[in-house]
Amino acid sequence: MIKNRRLEDKGPAFGIRHVQVILLFLCLIVNYIGRQNASVSVVAMTNAKSTNPDFPEYNWNETHKSYILSSFYWGYSLTQCLATYICRHFGSKPSMLIATAGSALLSAITPMAIGLGGWQVYCGIRTLQGLFQGLLLPTLHDHLAKWSPIEERTRLGALSLTGLETGNLLGMAVPGLIAHSRWGWPGISYFSAGFSIFWCLLWIIFADSSPIVSRLISPEEKTYILTSQRKNDGKQVKIPIPWKAILTSIPFASLVSVRIASIWGMGTMQSQIPSYLHSIFLMNIGENTFYSTLPYVVMLIMTYVYLIFADVLLKKNIFSLTGVKKTINSFAMWIPAIALFGLGTVDRATSAIILMTISIGVSGGVSIGSGLNAIDLSANHAVVLMGILNTVTSIASMMAPLFVGVIVTDETDRSQWQIVFWTSALVYFFGNLQFIIFSSTETQPWNDEKYMLVSQDDKQPQIRKVNSVLELRTYDDSSMKNDTSLLKE
Repeated sequence: MIKNRRLEDKGPAFGIRHVQVILLFLCLIVNYIGRQNASVSVVAMTNAKSTNPDFPEYNWNETHKSYILSSFYWGYSLTQCLATYICRHFGSKPSMLIATAGSALLSAITPMAIGLGGWQVYCGIRTLQGLFQGLLLPTLHDHLAKWSPIEERTRLGALSLTGLETGNLLGMAVPGLIAHSRWGWPGISYFSAGFSIFWCLLWIIFADSSPIVSRLISPEEKTYILTSQRKNDGKQVKIPIPWKAILTSIPFASLVSVRIASIWGMGTMQSQIPSYLHSIFLMNIGENTFYSTLPYVVMLIMTYVYLIFADVLLKKNIFSLTGVKKTINSFAMWIPAIALFGLGTVDRATSAIILMTISIGVSGGVSIGSGLNAIDLSANHAVVLMGILNTVTSIASMMAPLFVGVIVTDETDRSQWQIVFWTSALVYFFGNLQFIIFSSTETQPWNDEKYMLVSQDDKQPQIRKVNSVLELRTYDDSSMKNDTSLLKE
């Protein structure tokens, strides 16, 4: 069996599939730095005295800030399904290169553009960055599905997705340090652009869209991956998309719901931490950066704790894969929900930091609990599922900061922030509850390459003999009447 395969049959202990995981990890870091640094940049731009006063300061109110923070998702929501088309036709390598390079170039021109057009132009640039980065996660899941042996899928996928937590961490920490330096807040955009371009060069050299077309993979490792995925012929086949089956799938609907809940809660916390600490506890951006990044340090650590926990439970057969993922997802969403209920009521900065650290740090398990569920349901259609999933969930990403802008009309009013946090807690709770009831990690029937041939409601599978070979065919009622070559039972 595959699980008993000797090490030498898997190729080198550190193979090209591991290189792909490292590249995906770095890709998430560079793109999430570009995505998240706006929450720190906006504070620096509107309070220059707290950073480097040699650069312009803008008189933007909370509504302007909420538009800037949400505008990324205006574009992000539009290109998720487009990512499906691009990735299926051109492969994951050019798709991810386009996503990252486009976002990097926009980062490079951000300081100059803001000087010319203010917050409105900043919103426009963030929207365009969202358009490019909308290609990212669907393509990443397609890349993981093609490069991960089934036995290693959870581990390799989780390691790749820790780039999210690392990117969030660096996206909060590094901009604050740069804003204090002689480069000021414009240096934040320049750093993000340079880091992204460096990744693009690595991607061009070392990445390939699949093991089948890889120039660097060894024959042993290639055989191991394809055998695990039951693709022994080594051929790339474009499979028709079973739209009806996908859109009526209960496990997929459950995945969409839990991701909406997760994105709403995390989006609120990620975008509002700097403003909340500054408005309620009067922390300057130096303190703000330290305390804002602390939860992401805990999140990164907890992600690896969850990964080890999952490996132990699976190896000892304590839980099934479905049970492991539901358990981890419950820890990662219900503990933060409890912390969020308390966050809006505390009146001490220390208590707020502790609860904020818990609510964000513990949620790192979501990437393991539900983050890879699309590949579990259908590796063949992972890019399609993620295109649909991210299109829907990006609406939550867009609405969360706008919701804050509507509710928080007075930034110093703790009761208004309380509404924001309690709403996120309820979304977390009910989102995970339905995931426990309806989700699954079982590969769905519509993942099969032959599903569109044999699973139509108005057709029946039949067998006919062609040159002494049994061939699976589908016939509607009319074709069955006219075909006399059907084998009789």
